[in-house]
Amino acid sequence: MSKFTSLIRRAPKRLSAVALIVAAAIIIPAATFAWGPNRETFTIDNPSDHVQFNSITDNPNVGDERNFVGVREKGSANTWYDNMNVQSGKTYIVRMYVHNNAATSLGLTAKNVTAKVNLPTTTGKSVDVMGFVNASNVGEDKKGNKGAFAEVYDDAKLTSTQNFNVAYVSGSLKYENNKGTFALPESIFTQTGAKLGYEKMDGNIPGCFQYSGYVSFEVKPQFETPSTYDFSKLVSKHGENKWVESYNAKPGETVDYLLQYKNTSKAAQQDEVTFRDTLPAGMTYVDKIDNKPATTWGNAVHPGGVAATNGANIANGTGINVGSYAAGANAWLIFSAKVAANDNLPTCGTNTLVNTGKVNTEGTSISDTANVVVTKECKPPVKITVCELSTKKIVTIDEKDFNTSKYSKDLNDCKEKPPVTITVCELATKKIVTINEKDFDASKHSKNLDDCKTPEKINVCELSTKTIVSIDEKDFDSAKYSKNLDDCKTTPPATIVVCDLTSKQTVTINESDFDASKYSKDLNACKETPTTPPELPHTGMSENIVAIVGLGALIASIAYYAASRRALNQ
Repeated sequence: MSKFTSLIRRAPKRLSAVALIVAAAIIIPAATFAWGPNRETFTIDNPSDHVQFNSITDNPNVGDERNFVGVREKGSANTWYDNMNVQSGKTYIVRMYVHNNAATSLGLTAKNVTAKVNLPTTTGKSVDVMGFVNASNVGEDKKGNKGAFAEVYDDAKLTSTQNFNVAYVSGSLKYENNKGTFALPESIFTQTGAKLGYEKMDGNIPGCFQYSGYVSFEVKPQFETPSTYDFSKLVSKHGENKWVESYNAKPGETVDYLLQYKNTSKAAQQDEVTFRDTLPAGMTYVDKIDNKPATTWGNAVHPGGVAATNGANIANGTGINVGSYAAGANAWLIFSAKVAANDNLPTCGTNTLVNTGKVNTEGTSISDTANVVVTKECKPPVKITVCELSTKKIVTIDEKDFNTSKYSKDLNDCKEKPPVTITVCELATKKIVTINEKDFDASKHSKNLDDCKTPEKINVCELSTKTIVSIDEKDFDSAKYSKNLDDCKTTPPATIVVCDLTSKQTVTINESDFDASKYSKDLNACKETPTTPPELPHTGMSENIVAIVGLGALIASIAYYAASRRALNQ
């Protein structure tokens, strides 16, 4: 899709006489835009990075892709309109453009691509034909994301100054792309829709212009004119053929409807006589009964009736074409429908289910109604008393509203329950306290009450300081402490008496302080060496004095020696 401009040339070209694709830009009046939803848009140069339909605003073939439903008169060329003033006797083509905007390089394929068309059966001066395109993976990108816009829609408006309705031209529905033309089922006109595709209608459409395509079908406006034919609508209990305009039925009962047509003109043949019916809410079309088609139609050629193989078309807006009828000829159609079960009926009490039938021919139509009256019995809701969990209040509610995420049938759940208490250790105060269990905080409390015990103290010897200290028993470390307090007692150092070589005095020192360069254990080193005095004159007195002095010195030496020996013996 980075090469969008060149790929435009590869857009669908195999289109028949209706020439759905042309080189020139399509002109669509911009007075009103009924497209939706409001969504993200893209351009040729900046395509989508996810699966998304009809959101490029500068498509050279269709312009703004959001405006993807157009209409034009059959046989005209090139121009598609949002609004078309229709005329009696003419046929119109309705076209829907379908394009996955994901960039080619991403390889994103849209899955389960389905087209639906709302073709109203109402009569008025304006009829909106609405087209829808959806896929199951819209919004999906390479990361698997999915967005919200799973379905895009647009409409084309048919208008006239006279009342009219539109009729689908049987067999005109098709899908065209670069691979060819494909027939589509008429389920496209129902909620079921019709699958689209590229090589086959399998619901898969890759991203890029070359894979885009067009849904188209033809419609004819049916104008109200002075009636040249008759039409009536009646109802009966199933299988009884007792036809009335109003029937009282029971919930769940099956009824039959009769549609009758007659050409009352004097000479004109009326072609494409088509029966249609609109079922009201509360009635459902019945396709088969006893495994046989429930819808039959007949005429002078088939007085006993033939089974309608496409019976569901009677009620889905497509209608059943029963052919052409000469003046005075007639046709009829019978189909069955089932009344809803009691609980599925619209309202309590009497329900009048108005069923509208219609016949179309040659651009005109006539309608008629038949009623089914049914009574819905409504029982008062069963009330129950429950506990409202959010408010803890006892309330009374409808039993059908009971939800276990909001209510409890156990009224005790609304009673105030005393809080559960637990005993814990308060870590900050080391106190044992009682708290509400819901208030427990592991950062503030401990369920281990031993965490509040006061640590036991012991006296030990601190080995590093030889000091007796008191510590918590849990902190004891034999490498730091000793439980033997004697390990802290001080042993007096050993002392010795030595000679101080400096002072020549005997001193007492710690044995650990002994230094041979300062001290000597030989006390004789401190004795003074006697010197020989010079010879004195030998005088009487002098000799006596010397004798006395010599004797004193000897006595002193003996006394000193005795004292030093006592010191050594200590």
